[in-house]
Amino acid sequence: MTKVYLGLGTNLGKKKQNLIRAISLLEKQAGRIISVSDFIESAPWGFESGNYFINAVIEIETNLLPLDLLKSSQSIEKQLGRTAKSTNGYADRIIDIDILLYGDKVIDLPELKIPHPLIAERDFVLKPLLQIAPGILNPATGKPYINHF
Repeated sequence: MTKVYLGLGTNLGKKKQNLIRAISLLEKQAGRIISVSDFIESAPWGFESGNYFINAVIEIETNLLPLDLLKSSQSIEKQLGRTAKSTNGYADRIIDIDILLYGDKVIDLPELKIPHPLIAERDFVLKPLLQIAPGILNPATGKPYINHF
């Protein structure tokens, strides 16, 4: 079993319900939920929208390999109504699931980058991550993530 941190976000529909449903499906299809951060509201990041986001970070233990976890999370996004990933910038979405950290692995593939390269730039990811995993290390640098927001 590998300890994994996933970032979840939604800014369409019944947002809290979207996160709860995503967490439930992740537990059924990806692994055992260890912890869930508080749900936090945030403004859209990287694009303009009148819809605020609700974000969370969860910790799971999984037997899935990284690319299998990616496929599973994308399948869950589709089950919840997401039609496609944004290709030309960001857009409103019913659900978004990002693999932030996968054990101590560093992965650099076109379809998957771990650790997620924008963890430290996004307060709506960094704050809930540090809430459930204070002092967690960036496996690429060996240094702890620090809340600078």
